[in-house]
Amino acid sequence: MLKLEHQTLNDRAYGALKQELISGGFSPGQALVIRKLAETFGISTTPIREALQRLVAERLLEMQNNRSVIVPLLTSPAFEELTRIRIAVEGLAGELATSRMTQSGLAEIKSTLSGMQHAIEAGDAKAYLKLNEAFHFAIYQHADAPILLNMVRDLWGRVGPYLTLLMQADAYVPQSNDAHVRIVAALDQGDAAAVRLSIEQDISVAAAVLSATLRVAG
Repeated sequence: MLKLEHQTLNDRAYGALKQELISGGFSPGQALVIRKLAETFGISTTPIREALQRLVAERLLEMQNNRSVIVPLLTSPAFEELTRIRIAVEGLAGELATSRMTQSGLAEIKSTLSGMQHAIEAGDAKAYLKLNEAFHFAIYQHADAPILLNMVRDLWGRVGPYLTLLMQADAYVPQSNDAHVRIVAALDQGDAAAVRLSIEQDISVAAAVLSATLRVAG
C-alpha cells in the first residue's frame, strides 16, 4: 500500500510538471531546481526528481552535462517540424471531434471563446493563454481518441513554453481569435473539413509569428 501511494505521488508530480510545460508555466531554457519545485508543490524532492527524469526520458526536458535539467530550446528545424506535426495531429483531432461534439460541449467551447475575447480586450495575456489551452483541449477531447489526445499533450508540452511569447507580439494579438471564431462556426455547422482547416490555420499563423519574433536557438 505504501508503494502504491508513493507511485501515485510520483504520477501526480509528473502530471503537474507536464501541465506546467503545456500551460507555459516554464520558459524556454529555464533551469528547473528540484528543491524549489518541491517547495512549490508542497511535496518531497524524491517524486519531483523522478518526475523530472521521466520528462527527460520523454525529451520534454533536457539534462545538461552538469546534470541540471532545463526546458529545451528548440532549434529552427525542430520548431518547424513540431509545427508540421501539430498541424497534422491537431487538425485530425478537430476533424474527429466534429461529428462527436455534444450541445453542452459546444456551449462550453463558445463560452470559452467569449472569455478569450474579453481577455484580449482587457490585455490579460495570462488569462487568454489559459483559456486558449482550455478551448483547444475541450475540442480535442471530443475526438474520443485517447492515443491521439496524448500525442497532442506531448506536442503542447514542447511548444507550451513558447506560447507565452505570442501575446508579446503586436502582430499576433489583433488576429489571435480569428481562427477560433471560424473553428466554432464550423463546429456549429458540423463541417469537419472546415474545423480541420481552421485549426491548421490557427497553428500556422501562430507559428509564423513566433518564427518571426523568436530568436530560436541554432
